[in-house]
Amino acid sequence: MLLALLQANSAVLDPEANCAVIDAAAREAAAAGARVLLTPELFPVGYAPRKLRSGLDPEVLPTLRATLAATARRHGIGLVYSLPRVMAEGDWQISATLLDANGEVLLEYGKVHLFGPDERAAFSPAAERPAVVDFQGIPTSMVICYDVEFPEAVRAAAAGGAELLLVPTALAHGFDDVPQVLLRARALESQLTVAYANHSGVEDGCRFLGGSVIAGPDGKLLAAAGEGPQLLFADVDGEAAKRERAAVPYLDERRPDVYRAWED
Repeated sequence: MLLALLQANSAVLDPEANCAVIDAAAREAAAAGARVLLTPELFPVGYAPRKLRSGLDPEVLPTLRATLAATARRHGIGLVYSLPRVMAEGDWQISATLLDANGEVLLEYGKVHLFGPDERAAFSPAAERPAVVDFQGIPTSMVICYDVEFPEAVRAAAAGGAELLLVPTALAHGFDDVPQVLLRARALESQLTVAYANHSGVEDGCRFLGGSVIAGPDGKLLAAAGEGPQLLFADVDGEAAKRERAAVPYLDERRPDVYRAWED
């Protein structure tokens, strides 16, 4: 399966411009034969947690979701996007959604680990376990940005059967080891493909690293971006995770009862 990953600069509180960028990337990705396009964390509205909380009217969110679903349908490609979501009790969370090529929701996820004072001031953490769905014959799950830096989050997805992990992110400049070292370790230790889509450029005073990567279940990079805007592609082998797990059965040989005793 050909996977496409958008690395780009978004405009804070300009959903129309950002959705146009996603639409153009979806058109190009679909023309290249990609089955899914992964976009960065909060890309449709820009990454600026405090400004989003004070300046984004939540009434626009259903329209944004409909616009993104229309993009998936128009170009016949799966799409991962990240937006704020407002819970029944009024809390705001950071979410990610996986759509199929008909614009139908396959999977939703709420960010569990919030990074830094801005995110914690604007959003509340979710608590849901990463769910797994079949996407193009590959068991697929999602986490968001800082979540992937916790081995427990990725291992929960893998233990649930995931062989592909899609990760919208917003990683600042200066954290190069996250995509180059940590992401590859996560892919290797849980033996699944990890696709990690970051912003580029500057948004609300934050300079982003770029450096998006796609790492295979053997820990090797399938594709890596530089610092600037880029549409990244990689072929995801639907059998690769199974081969790695058969060779070294990390998941089968875990001892969670022992680990729980250690924590106690």
